Amino acid sequence: MTDTAPEHISVMLNESVDMLVTDDNGLYVDGTFGRGGHTRLVLSRLAQGKMLGFDKDPVAIGHGKALEAEDDRFTIVQDSFAAMAEHIPDVFGVEKVDGIMMDLGVSSPQLDDAERGFSFMNDGPLDMRMNPEAGQSAAEWIASAPEKEIADVMYQYGEERFSRRIARAIVEYRKDTSITTTKQLAKIVAEAHPAWEKGKNPATRAFQGIRIHINNELGDLEEGLEAAAKALKVGGRLVVISFHSLEDRIVKQFMKKMCKGPDLPRHLPIQNAHLDIHFKTVGKAIKPSKGEVSDNVRSRSAVLRVMERISE
Repeated sequence: MTDTAPEHISVMLNESVDMLVTDDNGLYVDGTFGRGGHTRLVLSRLAQGKMLGFDKDPVAIGHGKALEAEDDRFTIVQDSFAAMAEHIPDVFGVEKVDGIMMDLGVSSPQLDDAERGFSFMNDGPLDMRMNPEAGQSAAEWIASAPEKEIADVMYQYGEERFSRRIARAIVEYRKDTSITTTKQLAKIVAEAHPAWEKGKNPATRAFQGIRIHINNELGDLEEGLEAAAKALKVGGRLVVISFHSLEDRIVKQFMKKMCKGPDLPRHLPIQNAHLDIHFKTVGKAIKPSKGEVSDNVRSRSAVLRVMERISE
């Protein structure tokens, strides 16, 4: 597979790395290596520290292998960050690290490469897998999924109000013709969509929902957050950049639970103040500057949140 797409511009690069690196001799994890923007900046801040990167995408892994050859402080693993507990001891020889970074969502090279099938802007095979060598493609799923499942996926993961109407159109279309390209699917969605949002392609939410489902993105995120919390040593930080409301809601609620405890009914004798809390949030949620959004429009919806372990 070729990689001719524009390089990915790391969002809130300096802000996130400033929050992440607290010890230049520490051990750090980049849960979403991509093209290595965050990893390279972290490595530039380290003295004797080391870094472990994760990615599902074989093209990203190729970039990671190149960085491995340049810098022996770095190791890349092709897997989801949800599996970090399995790999951290193998790479570092310990179970706890000083910081974990997660830059969620799809990278610009993935969106811009028509062969990957993530985008409705360029025609290509309807794939959408972060790792095209594993699992079911979007085309395979759409060819066999029941109408209700298609509607539920677009509604729950894409927040598409007209998911039932769109799912019905997909099922009708596939009776006579296989849906195998992004343009085909985008056209079906657009024709079935009764209320186009100004400035937004009508296929945006449907594509988002299908992509999240195909890659189990929210399930991976929930597992990854739990794994990250367990893997942090005292003083270690979890830094997460999310790009849509579903991701950010999961991150925000997870950090709130870890830093304040679960919400309990008022009549219970034990309240949150008496719970054994081991984490704190660091600062408030950060959004990109106007200058960054002007330079990189894809950063406009990003939200950065930070959590720190304060005790075992």
